[in-house]
Amino acid sequence: QGLLRSDSIPEVGEDAAATADMAETLSEEEQDELRKELAKVEEEIQTLSQVLAAKEKHLAEIKRKLGINSLQELRQNITKSWQDVTSTTAYKRTSETLSQAGQKASAAFSSVGSVITKKFEDVRNSPTFKSFEEKVENLKSKVGGNKPAGGDFGEVLNSAANASATETIAEQTPE
Repeated sequence: QGLLRSDSIPEVGEDAAATADMAETLSEEEQDELRKELAKVEEEIQTLSQVLAAKEKHLAEIKRKLGINSLQELRQNITKSWQDVTSTTAYKRTSETLSQAGQKASAAFSSVGSVITKKFEDVRNSPTFKSFEEKVENLKSKVGGNKPAGGDFGEVLNSAANASATETIAEQTPE
């Protein structure tokens, strides 16, 4: 019946005048009864605090015996939290969306790579490149002398660069 009473109970911090007025409206008998109830509730709170402290001590002892430390508990909490997050609908939707975006990006990069490869092939097969390649081969054979023609393109370019540098030095040197 105490929970259903219509008169208000002063909150912590309300002014003392409101509390004093309420105490004056209670009879002496009601005040004594409330004081007894107050003492009883305070005693119960004290007992519960002691029981809680004993339980916490017992818990700590069990964890110590099992070898469970704070770091392990933290890991377990993080693992459980991550499992909770990954089981949410929002996470699943986001994961699916990102997966699809990744697949599309991968396909796009693959496509770009194919286009670039095709363009390089087109350039290599172009008449201009063939003409350049022939000139490099001719220059290489002039500079290299008895060396067999061919080789990879990188070697040819290096030879051409060396030959060009040699010709420039020869032209500058007085005879």
